[in-house]
Amino acid sequence: MPAGNWTGGALRRLTRDGGLLFATRFVRLFSYGALSVVLVFYLTGLGLNESQVGLLLTLTLLGDTAVSLVLTTQADRLGRRRMLVAGALLMAGAGLAFAVTSNFLFLVVAGTIGVISPSGNEVGPFLPIEQAALSEVIPPAGRTEAFAWYTLTGALATAAGALFAGLLTGGLQGASMAALASDRVIIVAYAALGLLLAALFLRLSPGVELRRSDAANKSRLGVHASRGVVLRLSGLFAMDAFGGGFVVQGFAAYWFYLRFGVAPATLGGIFFGANVFAGISGLAAARIAARFGLVKTMVFTHLPSNILLILVPLMPNLPLAILVLLLRFSISQMDVPTRQAYTMAMVRPEERSAAAGITGVARTTGAAVAPVLAGMMFARPAWINMPFFVAGSLKIVYDVLLYRAFAHVRPPEAAA
Repeated sequence: MPAGNWTGGALRRLTRDGGLLFATRFVRLFSYGALSVVLVFYLTGLGLNESQVGLLLTLTLLGDTAVSLVLTTQADRLGRRRMLVAGALLMAGAGLAFAVTSNFLFLVVAGTIGVISPSGNEVGPFLPIEQAALSEVIPPAGRTEAFAWYTLTGALATAAGALFAGLLTGGLQGASMAALASDRVIIVAYAALGLLLAALFLRLSPGVELRRSDAANKSRLGVHASRGVVLRLSGLFAMDAFGGGFVVQGFAAYWFYLRFGVAPATLGGIFFGANVFAGISGLAAARIAARFGLVKTMVFTHLPSNILLILVPLMPNLPLAILVLLLRFSISQMDVPTRQAYTMAMVRPEERSAAAGITGVARTTGAAVAPVLAGMMFARPAWINMPFFVAGSLKIVYDVLLYRAFAHVRPPEAAA
């Protein structure tokens, strides 16, 4: 397939497997978006305090990191479909456990072993394996555009999930259902969507698997020639995610409640709009990257979004805070498809699942540490704005370091 045929037509050129991977992305992010709106409210409704919630979310993300590392580094050796189905079943199991118990220790075990997303963002093994599978069927020239549509699909799904959760819980509570019970409905739906996800992954063809000749050349951890680049990128991505972990969508929603008294139904609408803006911004990234390069696009769109993040808690009223949040989201995701495309371009085909998995694990690890600190800040009324300041500052440092390290490093594909 000529690379030029991909210009403006990435979705039309998708194979059946590509369409299924876009569908699984939508189902998964829809469930993550719905969960993120109610999760903190649900856990506090069970009787957990803010510090316990922060600790639980941190342990949950650390557990997701371990699951992701195991499944992604072995995906090309044991089978990508098998690992994706396993991740979906862990997601369903975690949702079911959260729905039936209020015991803190049981919740920690379920969240650590299973797959739970408190932020509305990707967790677990899914994204790295899907990126590698998509890269097999997309020419290098069309990869950034395809990943931009892939990012938009996820953003729209997250937005729809957030809106769904807000409307459903608001409607149920309006019908005299207790707040905790209405939140539990979303938790049960999360588990059911995990089962649907497993069914969709079972429909993938053997074409998504790595060719046997390439798989035979893989090292135990899946990377060899590109190990240095992968480790450097992983360190930088971990710093970025650590900053973002202070303002995961669940805590950001809780901040709007504490600061302005915004109800979950209204929060669903706010984060619906925010995620729609974020997804649309990813499409612009492909055109900008074609002119200025992947790394420059990542940095020069990410920097102003982080400044806006710092400004959110400085707004004196709710309309201005929402406006700044939406402005931030309108450019915050331009680095996502470019980051994914750059990582895939910097490694060999047989290293892609592992490279995406290792860098994804680094991001999850970085994000996992922050919520416990953010929970401590939210436990002190005078400190509830601090997570935004810390997050924005750390992410700005990441942008500067990324530019210095990689602005002039061309991927081997581009050099060829």
